[in-house]
Amino acid sequence: MTTNLMYFSKTMSRLSLGAFVSATVLLAGCSGGLDALAPSTDITPKLAREIKSKGFNQQDAVLVRIFKEESELEVWKKKASGQYALFKTYPICRWSGKLGPKKKIGDRQAPEGFYQVDMGLLNPKSQYYLSFNLGYPNRLESALGYTGEALMVHGACSSSGCYAMTDAQMAELYPVILKAMQSGQRSFQVQAYPFRMTSANMAEHAGDPNMAFWQNLKQGYDSFQSTKREPSVSVCNGKYQFNKNFVEDPESPLGACPAVVGQSDMVADAVPATREIVMQTRITEHSYVDGGMHPQFREQLKRYGAKSFSAKTSTRKYPVSRPEAALSDPFTPAN
Repeated sequence: MTTNLMYFSKTMSRLSLGAFVSATVLLAGCSGGLDALAPSTDITPKLAREIKSKGFNQQDAVLVRIFKEESELEVWKKKASGQYALFKTYPICRWSGKLGPKKKIGDRQAPEGFYQVDMGLLNPKSQYYLSFNLGYPNRLESALGYTGEALMVHGACSSSGCYAMTDAQMAELYPVILKAMQSGQRSFQVQAYPFRMTSANMAEHAGDPNMAFWQNLKQGYDSFQSTKREPSVSVCNGKYQFNKNFVEDPESPLGACPAVVGQSDMVADAVPATREIVMQTRITEHSYVDGGMHPQFREQLKRYGAKSFSAKTSTRKYPVSRPEAALSDPFTPAN
């Protein structure tokens, strides 16, 4: 009898702990909890043919770029030259928040910035089909006191601070990333932007309170656009520093930058300096409600309704997050 009571007590303790952890993660952001029925993470024959037809190898290193306003996610693969080339652009099914960085837990903001994702941040048993954690907050965000966790790219068209793809998209994305990392890539870079950082787009958003931060992001964007090489990222002076060959002070990422020692392999001078955007008195206004959705998915949501749309985009039939807001997405590219 005593043995049975002890077993019951231990079982209930484990269940209570599990419930507490699940609740904590759900409050923090997009939960990356485990699911016992993990989907396949193998590259399918069809995907293998597509990779080969575009001149890549399955083992090639990867880099990911995300654009909120356009609701697009790009996967780049590294060529023998050391430069990256675009493999594929995926429409993003749902992201939450608005343009601008994530600053605090519960603000529903999808992050903007530069992140390094290692194998430990990949989750093949995510409750949202498949996922990888961005590693938010990064060094800069931690130094600035920003809070939040469990910010991911995952399946299921539902977002609370994440970039949500369809399950079918993650069935392609995840294996491509996993294969690269199994082949020797220790981590891959994710560059998350508010929009494609062209001069025209920067001018359109002139006057936005986030402009100083976006000008900093644009330096990294311009570096990659110009060289097609992954920019090295460090932190000092309260902002990102790109392609600088110095040893960072982990105790003072907001302090003065140390002197540059020589030049890195990716010479910063090869990239034209980002010209200051002429600040206008106006601030671009959007009929913002909550986040965005790629136009092709919004059309499907209109056509099928939230319930049927969720069944088409998620094998686990997760409901699309805030469908009314998704239908009001103001970030529709001009025809």
